[in-house]
Amino acid sequence: MNAKNKKNTGRGRRALRDALRRCLPLYLFTLAYATAAYALFALYAVDPEVLIYLGMLALAALFAYTIAVVATELRTAEHRQQELIRLRSESAVPQPLRTLCEEDYTEELIHRRDRAAELSAELHRVKTEMNDYYTAWVHQIKTPIAVIRMTVHDDDTPEHRAVLGELFRIEQYVDMVLQYARLDSETNDLVIAEYALDPILRASVRKFAPQFVAKRLALNYDGTDLTVITDKKWLSVIIDQLLSNAIKYTPSGAVGITVEPPGLLCISDTGIGIAPQDLPRIFERGYTGENGRLEKRSSGLGLYLCRRAADMLSVPLRAESTPGEGSRFILDLSGGRAGNG
Repeated sequence: MNAKNKKNTGRGRRALRDALRRCLPLYLFTLAYATAAYALFALYAVDPEVLIYLGMLALAALFAYTIAVVATELRTAEHRQQELIRLRSESAVPQPLRTLCEEDYTEELIHRRDRAAELSAELHRVKTEMNDYYTAWVHQIKTPIAVIRMTVHDDDTPEHRAVLGELFRIEQYVDMVLQYARLDSETNDLVIAEYALDPILRASVRKFAPQFVAKRLALNYDGTDLTVITDKKWLSVIIDQLLSNAIKYTPSGAVGITVEPPGLLCISDTGIGIAPQDLPRIFERGYTGENGRLEKRSSGLGLYLCRRAADMLSVPLRAESTPGEGSRFILDLSGGRAGNG
């Protein structure tokens, strides 16, 4: 008997075994039926010919059902075999599978592959719905924020200035939600082009001007002629977050922005600094460190978003800090440098 006949015989035996397993309840029912018929004959002296006739009908029905189940199992086995042949051809395995154990294993792989595809599609659908929800929520929540801002903007009182400061912080968190959702989205809307760095920096500085004034912090920035190839929106996200942290953790003193050769954008401050044990982990998601625990309003997401956005732009980002003296964050834009100033 050659290998192909052995394989077909093995497949037929498996189909018969599965069919008999499925027919087992019917066999048990037939046994109970025969026992009841014998009891009926013994107790009521029923005509034996009637019992024989009923028994033959039951056996004929059982035989027909068994044949139908076996045929179904054989068709299922044939379908699985065709799927195995297709999988072999797709995976470019040079030799055929040799044993039934290997066939069973491959069938399990097929099942798991299909299940993984289903789960991946479901995950994609859920993430898309989540991103759509976050986007709609952000746009909706900005309307009442704008109304409150317009209400208190005209009155320059300490209370209204405090409200405006809190509104600014709320807007930052709202934008962070949208940025966080878009980082893993397939539609992160990157627009890579050549941009002058100075207007991007000045736009961020203007956004935080009220915070500088409120904390009486000095800003040291002399401008730059550097031109970079990047995505303007996501680079602004990084700069905004670094400036926000510099202001938050600098009780007094100054924040500095410098551009050093060959294209290093440095944002420094004279604040409280970062503990040495926290410095290696500040870009981890959710990690707040000693400063975050003292501040009690740190989400642990700001620098994580910076690192993710920087990785998306292929821009190295690192930090230096001395506790009690300040911190310095360096963005290496030299890889996308188009001009120097």
